Amino acid sequence: MTVPLVAIVGRPNVGKSTFFNRLVGGRQAIEEKSSGVTRDRLYGRAEWLGRIFQVVDTGGLDYDSREEDLQRQVQRQVQVAIEEAAVVIFLVDGREGLAALDEEIADMLRRRGKPVVLAVNKIDSSRQDISDFYRLGFEEPVPVSAAHGLNIGDLLDRVSLFFSPGGDESAGEKDAIRIAVVGRPNVGKSSFINALLGEKRVIVNSEPGTTRDAIDTHLERDNQDFVLVDTAGIRKKSRVKENVEYYSVLRSLRAIESADIAILLLDASEGVTEQDQKIAGYVLESGRALIISLNKWDLVQQKHGATSAEGIIEDVKKSLHFVSFAPFVFTSIYHPQLAGKLFPLFQEVYRFYTMRVSTPLLNRLLGDAQAVNPPPSSKGRKGRIYYWTQPHVKPPTFVLFVNDRSLIHFSYLRYLENRLREAFLFKGTPIRLLLRTRSRKGGR
Repeated sequence: MTVPLVAIVGRPNVGKSTFFNRLVGGRQAIEEKSSGVTRDRLYGRAEWLGRIFQVVDTGGLDYDSREEDLQRQVQRQVQVAIEEAAVVIFLVDGREGLAALDEEIADMLRRRGKPVVLAVNKIDSSRQDISDFYRLGFEEPVPVSAAHGLNIGDLLDRVSLFFSPGGDESAGEKDAIRIAVVGRPNVGKSSFINALLGEKRVIVNSEPGTTRDAIDTHLERDNQDFVLVDTAGIRKKSRVKENVEYYSVLRSLRAIESADIAILLLDASEGVTEQDQKIAGYVLESGRALIISLNKWDLVQQKHGATSAEGIIEDVKKSLHFVSFAPFVFTSIYHPQLAGKLFPLFQEVYRFYTMRVSTPLLNRLLGDAQAVNPPPSSKGRKGRIYYWTQPHVKPPTFVLFVNDRSLIHFSYLRYLENRLREAFLFKGTPIRLLLRTRSRKGGR
């Protein structure tokens, strides 16, 4: 299921970063009263009425700015964000009122032809007059307060109307398996894909950053269709300098969102870096299956010998302990059996990623798990799990019906996840456990 993208656009200092943080549920964007703090695009994930979507915070548009070079960069980034978006939230300032720059931005958005929802921010009461904003020519503006959360739900109701209908996540399981090859710049992603394909279809260059966009390559193997997606290297934010590279990072992250499996390439000679950990974390947050490849393994063997493997594996496992479900593979583009080893693994991981477990089997497992280790009590109250079921795949998602969600600690959910993996393995795929409160009298 495609994850829609929502772009937040407006002039400087109308509260876009505060609004972004309100949607994604955290302080990911810097909030500052001086204008122009956000100069590149910042992205995050949000959810409304069970639908996951991506949010992009953009720099403030100011066509009259004296910093012409900077504003040209901001404008280009905003244009790319709009191009990628399913819907644009146009944020204006309800305290300052309608500005000439708002009208210029409105004209630009109309030319772009994307759906626009107009949000009037910094509204503290229903008595504030927002009638001037009707002059911008969009549908009825929504008064909101990003700082206090006022009318955010009403706004998201309007925004979600422009999302394409979400189909059954199990649909299309017999279609092509999408594999996104991700990692830092210059870890060998393009060469890796060429080795899998057995031919040079992707441009390879020793200069980091050769791949600027996500590139799809289709192939069939063992009666199964695959799509291999070569992505741009995801750098640390502080090291991203070129505008085109900003665009590439966003498209790389969206390639992960649209994939079934991400294979994270690590440079085995360098070990796991902080940026590798962040990329693995994004794959986990996106709910995608994951395979970790220690690439350029031939160089490690040449330098340290074959006995170094065990120590390197332990270091990698320690650094990436939060994705311990992901299998490790040693790869080299010069290994003749690379494709023969990986394509069966892709299919195996995909089977677990799309696997369903029947409710009776799940509840027998739950009964055994609770008999061995019952949920703990808190303040004289005992947590109870009545039953669970699996409504979704990609990733496997389990809903637990309980008497009180606050009584089921995350450590107990981790225990149940471990029991699920002991019973069904779920190799390479994350597992989501969701809690729903339900009274015992309601029955099942």
